[in-house]
Amino acid sequence: MTGDAAVAGSAGVGARIGQLLPILVSAGILLAGNGVLLTLVAVRGRAEGFSEVQLGIIGAAYYVGTFAACLLTAKLIQRSGHIRIFAVMAAVAAVAVLTMLLLIDPWVWTAARGLMGLAFAGIATVIESWLNALADRGNRGRILSIYRIVDLSSVTGAQFLMPVVGAGGFAIFVIVAILYCTALIPVAASRLQSPAPPESALLRPRAIWLLSPVACAGCITIGLTNGAFRTLGPVYAQGMGFDVNRIALFMSLGIAAGALFQFPLGWLSDRFERRTILILSTAGAAAASLLLSHAEGRLIFAGVFLFGGFAFPLYSLSVAHASDHARPGQYVELSLGLTFFFSLGATVGPFAASLVINHFGPPAFWLYTSTMHGSFVVFVLYRMTRRPPVPAARRSRFVALIRSSPLLLRLTRSRAEDRP
Repeated sequence: MTGDAAVAGSAGVGARIGQLLPILVSAGILLAGNGVLLTLVAVRGRAEGFSEVQLGIIGAAYYVGTFAACLLTAKLIQRSGHIRIFAVMAAVAAVAVLTMLLLIDPWVWTAARGLMGLAFAGIATVIESWLNALADRGNRGRILSIYRIVDLSSVTGAQFLMPVVGAGGFAIFVIVAILYCTALIPVAASRLQSPAPPESALLRPRAIWLLSPVACAGCITIGLTNGAFRTLGPVYAQGMGFDVNRIALFMSLGIAAGALFQFPLGWLSDRFERRTILILSTAGAAAASLLLSHAEGRLIFAGVFLFGGFAFPLYSLSVAHASDHARPGQYVELSLGLTFFFSLGATVGPFAASLVINHFGPPAFWLYTSTMHGSFVVFVLYRMTRRPPVPAARRSRFVALIRSSPLLLRLTRSRAEDRP
């Protein structure tokens, strides 16, 4: 490439990133609001006298809504367009937050959280549809990296809104609603044009299971464990005597560690048998859980860092393993199927974990997660006796994922296929 061509190419990439700025700003605001609300629901719910079981049901409802969005949002966008659906979903999320403030009732909160799961996953589909439209061979990696940085910094930083504002009173709910409404402004005021509507994929759980039983079982396990952690981790921390400041630190350590460990584990999974790395990461999460089941004081923070580091990358590792067996045109259907299996686990996980905490106390939460992870290790070992590893030449590149909408997998797999 000549010097002039290089400059022109760089300018083109810069212009494309500039087009993304309104989307990324809106995404960051939405991720911040959703991140703090996941923690707030548990903390405020306990303060209002909700039981662990009620909080588990409220948490499960969020993931039911998330899965419903995966089925419905593409059709809604095809009918009404990206910007309108973005506005509708943000408004639904804001109304749901304010309803939770006005009506302090566990069943009202359950319905509101279901609507919020629907709204947030719908918004993610809109955002990632734009990312798919704007990404090309020259900028796909940078777009994905920026999106992950926005996700990590927003969700982790938002945890500390609670110590600043407080979990009691009305202010924190109003701030979250303001965040959802504010997220409309960058997109609505921009010159963004709606891309082609996302395709509707068929949901065929049996076909996806036959494609990769390990990935499907992995997504179920991740729903059972990580879904429960995001919902009930604050309940555990409260039960161990943590104040709001330490709860925020506890949750942010787990989330940040998950991002930090993604890349070394992914690097290893590209160079060794993917299922071996899945076993190592799952065993690490199980060991961290056993440590936390007996930990006290500062050791809890070390334990949750290790748990997040090994547990959160399991989704990306499972998707990468399934992608090794998938055809190029199958990625959206694959992601929808894996979202289905994750949703199964995440719907059951918070409720099951809440029963464990209710009957045996907060530390027993970690015995629950270690049991789930240990069971998955046994299943992967069994599957390794039934199916040979994917040859290195046919193995897809690992890409660290946030679990949001089926469209993101198409973007990440396109990026992997671009690499030599």
